[in-house]
This record gives sequence, structure tokens and C-alpha cells, in this order.
Amino acid sequence: MIEQLFGSKTRVKLLRLFYSNPNRAFYVREITRKIDEQINSVRRELSNLLSIGLISSDTNNNRLYYEVNQKYEFYKPLSTIFGGAVLTEKVDAKSTDNSKTSPLKQLGNIELAIFTGKFTRDDRSGVDIMVVGDVNKTKFDKFISDLEAEEGHELRYTLMPVNEFTYRRQINDRFITSILSSKKQVLIDKNNVLETDLA
Repeated sequence: MIEQLFGSKTRVKLLRLFYSNPNRAFYVREITRKIDEQINSVRRELSNLLSIGLISSDTNNNRLYYEVNQKYEFYKPLSTIFGGAVLTEKVDAKSTDNSKTSPLKQLGNIELAIFTGKFTRDDRSGVDIMVVGDVNKTKFDKFISDLEAEEGHELRYTLMPVNEFTYRRQINDRFITSILSSKKQVLIDKNNVLETDLA
């Protein structure tokens, strides 16, 4: 039904990908792989979405990246349709990318999980992933190696217990501050600890 409303299966898949991953930029071949559609069809739909301002593009390291335009006039209603959990809602586990959130939840008790760095093309933080909570280290290492294989490059990450994160945040630790002020994709925020940052 949504495909009929929006005119194309590829377009709907693209909208789901972009709105489920705000602050995340993708290049064409990565998009093609993630939504499992033909590259010509993907290029055509990206061109359509770009022409109406629904997504934006930017070149980095000789690659053209696309991401959702959060200033687009109908960003919020489209986010409600295609994005799953909306970040401003109070929910038990905020989630923007279920394919990443589900395996993360199986690692243990995670309070907070953030993608930044290479995922959002913002290197101010110095890391690509931050996970806060009590997790199984062996399972976490496997999650990281699987993700590195999927992304095609090595990832920088930090894993810390809740009490350390809370303390470092209270004293305005430079490392934590740089992560929280960088462009980020929030995968899990169980207790709304970032609510002030996202407001």
C-alpha cells in the first residue's frame, strides 16, 4: 500500500533507510547493498529525492554521500511514517536502525549506544561507536568485527560502564563532551540520558 502511495518500491526502501538513520550518510553502492535494489533504479530515485530537497548530498574522499535533509518542510511527518521511533518521544529504547539495535541488545544491558565518526562523517569525537552499559566482551568484539566486515573498514570504538560515563559527563570530560557534541546517530538511549542534548 505504501509503495502505491509513494509510487515505487525502491523509493519507499530509500525513505525507510534515510529516515531510520538520521545523521547517517550513505554512498550509492552502500545504499544498493542495504536496500537490495538495482543501482540504476537507486540512482534514479536518489535524483528524484534530491530534486525536491528531501535528501541532501555531499562529496567526501571522492565519494558522493546522501543523507536525509532534516530541514525539509515535511521531515517530521515523513519521519513518523518511515523512521520508526521518533527521537523526541519518550520510549524505553530509542532506536533508529533495527538491524543494528537488535544485535546490540543481545550483548547485555546497554544504556546508550551511539554511532558517530565515520558513520556520520564527523571526526570531532575520534571514535565511530560508543556503547555504555554492562556487556559481554566476547559478544561485543564479535559485533564489532561483523560490523567492520559489513562497513568495509576498521572502526574506532569505546565501551564503558554506566558509572564511568555518568562521572565523566558530570565533570565535563573532554572525550565524552566531544562525542556528545558531534553529529551522531542514537541507536539506544534507554533512560533518555541524551534528552537535553537532542532537545
